[in-house]
Amino acid sequence: MPKEPTARRKARLLEVLSHRQPDLTLVLANIHDPHNVSAIYRSCDAFGVSRVNLYYTNTPFPVLGRKTSASARKWVESVRHKDSAALMENLRDQGMQVLATSCSPTARPLREWDFTKPTAIIMGNEHSGVEQDLLEQADGELYIPMYGMIQSFNVSVAAAIILSEAARQRGNAGMYDAPHMEAAALEEKLQEWLEK
Repeated sequence: MPKEPTARRKARLLEVLSHRQPDLTLVLANIHDPHNVSAIYRSCDAFGVSRVNLYYTNTPFPVLGRKTSASARKWVESVRHKDSAALMENLRDQGMQVLATSCSPTARPLREWDFTKPTAIIMGNEHSGVEQDLLEQADGELYIPMYGMIQSFNVSVAAAIILSEAARQRGNAGMYDAPHMEAAALEEKLQEWLEK
């Protein structure tokens, strides 16, 4: 017989769901290191990202350790895409601006972007970055300004920095103050979470 959820747990789940930002997402594009992927999922959960898009075309999705990733992946939905056209169509159908991380001359600094808009950020492979095909379909490119000798962050660190800036902007705009979901959808998701 399933255990009845406590009032405290139910209240906690409802609080977390009320802060979820369904119009903010990441695209993991062929990121192969399981530790990076696990860390990205944890950051997504922490900053209220409800869904991660998986775009794996030339590398398999990594096998994630149970201890390090199971808890975060439990609360963040994963959506797989078979090709760039399907990925972009899905994001555009949601009204997302699609930004890609890049160090190209056309990339703009992180804080110049408006993350209060529905936004998807493509995080590229650890070695080769975001594929040219995806760069060409993105609405813009962003980079994180750095002032040291090393001019790149680990991909999971970069994801956390970008999501932190998005959360800062959204927090200032009051976007964490009220649920984004309709009451019926919120209740349905709460029931789903209570069973986890």
